[in-house]
Amino acid sequence: MSTAIITGASRGLGLALTRALAGDGWRVIVDARDATALEHATSDLPGHIIAVPGDVTDAAHREALVAAAGERIDALVNNASWLGPSPQPPLGDYPLDVLERVYAVNVVAPLALTQHALPRMPDGACIVNVTSDAGVEPYAGWGGYGSSKAALDQLTAILAAEHPELRVYAVDPGDMRTQMHQDAFPGEDISDRPLPEESVPGLVRLIDGWHPSGRYVAREVAAVAA
Repeated sequence: MSTAIITGASRGLGLALTRALAGDGWRVIVDARDATALEHATSDLPGHIIAVPGDVTDAAHREALVAAAGERIDALVNNASWLGPSPQPPLGDYPLDVLERVYAVNVVAPLALTQHALPRMPDGACIVNVTSDAGVEPYAGWGGYGSSKAALDQLTAILAAEHPELRVYAVDPGDMRTQMHQDAFPGEDISDRPLPEESVPGLVRLIDGWHPSGRYVAREVAAVAA
């Protein structure tokens, strides 16, 4: 049985991906900061799911995630992230202490968890860092979140260069109808955005397949597969 760690799995993309992998027979270790929400979201899912609530910025929690996975980790999905203030301020007014927290969650924590997981990842295992088009496009008002995702993209590319024995992906899931996306556009109707389940097939294809390391858009990967 293959084992995956997925962070930020109590809702949205993380939960949808957990459901898909568990349904395919994976053993999935999941986390979220809200223990009650995580338990409620995952308790009725089929398959072998281990919920480890906690904050990915906490070193002890990251150790607990890896320990729960056991001796072999076939996939690590760094999905947990933080938008920052809502509405998002321009960079000229961005509180620096808040920016440090955005980077702690979106950049430092994924790298720290990866460092801890690497010794247990066999050749051919994969790392998926969930990124965003805001890491590529300079959207006004997205400087905090966007620059953190740009840093995550580059971190992913360097990890791939340093670990050719692994498959290391930065994956843009595209616009999705999630709470984070709603927080980014307070008061707006986002019902026209696709559900996160529409991004999952591309992620699963990357995790299960042999695409070379690189940056991908999830729904484009799924479209090619179709």
